[in-house]
Amino acid sequence: MRRAIAAGVALGAAAGYNIANLGPAADVLADHYDVRLGAIGFLTTALFLTHLVMQIPGGRLVDRSGARTWGMVALAIVAAGNVLALVLPWFAGAFVGRFVAGFGTGIAFVAGSEYVRATVGTAAAQGIYGASGVGGGGLALAVVPLAVPGLDWRAPYVTALVCACLVLASLPFAPRDRRRGERPRPERAGVADIVRDRRLFPLAAAHTASFGLSVIVGTWAVSLLQHDGYSRRLAGAVAALVLLGGIVTRPLGGRILQRRPEQAAHLLGVSMLLGAAGTVLLLLDIPLAVRIAGAALLGLAAGVPFAAAFAGAQALRPDAPGAAVGFVNSCATFLILVGAPLVGFTFALPGHGRAGFVAIAVLWALAWLAVRPSRLVLTASPSS
Repeated sequence: MRRAIAAGVALGAAAGYNIANLGPAADVLADHYDVRLGAIGFLTTALFLTHLVMQIPGGRLVDRSGARTWGMVALAIVAAGNVLALVLPWFAGAFVGRFVAGFGTGIAFVAGSEYVRATVGTAAAQGIYGASGVGGGGLALAVVPLAVPGLDWRAPYVTALVCACLVLASLPFAPRDRRRGERPRPERAGVADIVRDRRLFPLAAAHTASFGLSVIVGTWAVSLLQHDGYSRRLAGAVAALVLLGGIVTRPLGGRILQRRPEQAAHLLGVSMLLGAAGTVLLLLDIPLAVRIAGAALLGLAAGVPFAAAFAGAQALRPDAPGAAVGFVNSCATFLILVGAPLVGFTFALPGHGRAGFVAIAVLWALAWLAVRPSRLVLTASPSS
C-alpha cells in the first residue's frame, strides 16, 4: 500500500509541477521572449487548453487500459513538451511546448487519482494524492526562483523536465493498479452521460473554486509581490504557500470525509469563505507578515475540498470513475484556462493586478452558494 501511495504521489507531483512553474519566472520569460508580462499568461493557457481537452477522454483511456500504463505515457508527453520549449527558444516555441505538455498533464492527473483508487481505495488516500498534485505546483514556486540565476529563462522547463523524467523512470517498479482477477471495466457511460449527471455539479464547483482559483493566485502572486518591492525569492516563497497548504489539508479533508462525512459537507462551505479572506489579505499592500498569513490561509482552505470532489465523483460513478474525475477536473481547468491570462492583463491596470485578485476573492465567496450541504452528495470511500 505504501509503495502504491508513493507512486501516486510522485505522478501527481510531476504533473502538478508544470502548472505553476512559469509564474516565478514570468518577468524573465517576458524579457527573453520580448513580450509583455501579461502575454506569459497565454503559456499557461496553452498548457491548460490541451489539459482540458484530455480530462474526460483521458479518464476513459485510464478506465479502459489502466492508470499506471497511461501515467507513464502521460509523463513521457510532459517531458517531450518541456524539451520542445527548450529547443525552440521563441515565444511560439514555448507555446507549442506547453501545448504538448498539456496533453500529458491532463492524462496524468486523472491517471494518478484512478491509480490510488484502484490500489488503495480510500478517501484518505485520495486526499494524500491530492496533496501531491498541489505540492508539485508549490514545489515549482519555491524551486524555480532558485534556478533562475543559473538557468535564466530555461529554469521552468529544465526543472520540470528533470522532475518528469525521475518519476517516469520509477513508475515501472510501482505496483500494478489492477487487483488480482480484475478485468478492464466495460464501457457503459458516454461523455454526454457524465456531463449531464447533476450529482457531480456541486463537487465540480468545489474543486473549481479551490483548485482553479488557487492556481491562478499562485501563478501571479510572485509578480504582485515583486511589484510591491519584495525580492523574487521571497515572493516565490510566499506564493508557494498558496499551493503548499494543500499538502496539509487535502489529506486532512480526506480523513474527515472518511470518518465523518456529515462534517465534511459543512467544512467545504467554510473553506470557500476562508479562501476569499486569504485572497484579500494577500492582495493588500499591508505588512508582509499579514500577507504571508493570507497566502497560508488561502492554501489551507484550498486543500479541503479535493478528496470530497474526487472520491465523491468516483463513488457516484463506479461505472466510469476516471471519466467522472476528468469531468470534475475539467471544470477547474476551464477556469484556469480563461482566468490566468485575464488576471495577467490586469497587471496593466492601476493597482498592478489587484483588480484580478479582487475578482478571485469574489468568486471564492460565490462558490459557497454551490457547496452548501443541501446541494452536496458526499461518499466516504470511492470503492464503497
